Amino acid sequence: MVDLSAAERRSQIAQMVLENGKVLVADLVRQFNITETSIRRDLNLLEEGGRLKRIHGGAIPIPGNSRTDSFAEKKDLHISAKERIGRAAAELIKPKDIVLLDSGTTTLQVVRHIPSALRNSNMVTLVTNSQPIAQEVLTWPSPNLTILGGLYLPDYQATVGPQTLVQLQELTADKVFLGADGLTLGSGATTANILMAEVDRNMAEHSREVILVTDSSKIGRVGFVPIKALNSIHILITDTSAPPDFVQSMIDLGVQVLVV
Repeated sequence: MVDLSAAERRSQIAQMVLENGKVLVADLVRQFNITETSIRRDLNLLEEGGRLKRIHGGAIPIPGNSRTDSFAEKKDLHISAKERIGRAAAELIKPKDIVLLDSGTTTLQVVRHIPSALRNSNMVTLVTNSQPIAQEVLTWPSPNLTILGGLYLPDYQATVGPQTLVQLQELTADKVFLGADGLTLGSGATTANILMAEVDRNMAEHSREVILVTDSSKIGRVGFVPIKALNSIHILITDTSAPPDFVQSMIDLGVQVLVV
């Protein structure tokens, strides 16, 4: 099989636990062709991170945990709020901007609301690891698009892994638009997948302005992996159901908040 990084392997193991209801150490050793010691270390780290529960000889899901929703399952949830957020975010894009976009369902709405003047004039450069975003942009009359390669995750319809990160190392963007699975004052912006978080963090590190686009249902939830601390986000765009005390706390941290 293709060699995986430790992070990629652990992400796959965590997903297998959710999908199959149980994994055995012996099966994982054969599948990943690594030592039993390494697999046990993976399971211990995943248990510490709240992704699974260790049992004798393997692991099972933590009670109450469920399989991560796929992109297809999430894209129509809270659609009205996501459209408003996308429209407000798209208004921040200026001619000649280089823009990074992660694979979130709300960032897809950002692309869909980019003004036609920018779409038709080849005046904005978009870079993404998202297949749905790429498909959307390729319908434009004059797309200026870079699609990041890498390991394709079907549930997320996005590329991740070392190849994706290497390509990001060579880029500097004016803005990045990031989604999140969770957003709290204590944990910051978080997501459910280790590999997706790696890409998001690298996108943020290579952008002059970090813009978080997330509907209010994510506020108060904590994902498995941190993306960014809140004080490193420049702008948060969310909807009118966001708790006022959370919005004020973000403002107090120096984050510009747009409520739409």
